[in-house]
Amino acid sequence: MSKYYYLVAGLPELTLEDSKLSYTIADFKTEIYSSLSMADQKLIDLFYLKFDNANLLKLLQNKEADIDLRGNYTAEELIEAIEQIREGGEMDVKKLPSYLSTFLTDYFNASSDETVMPEDHLAALYYTYAMQCGNQFVSSWFEFNLNINNILIAFTARKYKWDVSRNVIGYTDVCEALRTSGARDFGLTGEVEYFDQLLKINELTELVEKEKKLDSLRWNWMEDAVFFDYFTVERLFAFVLKLEMIERWLALDKEKGNQLFRNIIDELKNEVQIPAEFK
Repeated sequence: MSKYYYLVAGLPELTLEDSKLSYTIADFKTEIYSSLSMADQKLIDLFYLKFDNANLLKLLQNKEADIDLRGNYTAEELIEAIEQIREGGEMDVKKLPSYLSTFLTDYFNASSDETVMPEDHLAALYYTYAMQCGNQFVSSWFEFNLNINNILIAFTARKYKWDVSRNVIGYTDVCEALRTSGARDFGLTGEVEYFDQLLKINELTELVEKEKKLDSLRWNWMEDAVFFDYFTVERLFAFVLKLEMIERWLALDKEKGNQLFRNIIDELKNEVQIPAEFK
């Protein structure tokens, strides 16, 4: 396993004491990515694939659409894959991930009465692909987020008497429980350690506070998961995740975003411990 002593030691502190973020997920891609091993680059690619997913959906509707340049692939590469599958050919999976080929094949073969939204199908394939990466932290992160999203969706579906099974995506044990259980807690109390936290968060009515609590839950999860990973790709992956989280809040109302994240950071400072040998 590669160690990145200088890279990790040189990472900027993720605080919101200034009015702007001095480092972005785009900067990480241009400044650090090339220093990683090929295997670790593939892990980091999993994070940036979310932008490729969004870009692909845009280009399916309009080949001239502007794409998010934070993705791994150019518009030309994605359009080429679209045209190859549209014409009945095969996409080069050496260039693009196999799940994109599966999605495009399903997309062009779908009947007009399909009930699953394309973006949901793509997300389900993406999560499954990422969870099969072979890295415990990265795989667990994607499963953790899939569970959070699905549990919250299931709560909402029940509240409004929607069909829960049609709104849950993915193929994990938690997904299956949400689709099939008639229990008030979907049988997940005691099975999913953060279920009670999600239940309380779901009861919040103020949307900003709700999002803040969800990000706090995610942040805490990351801190615990990489606690003993000092100079590894896992810590770099967590760093990118935190960057994105902060960027998202700062993209909102600047003053409100800064204050919300100062609160999150302050709450977490008392919980995060640094091993003595690295103080």
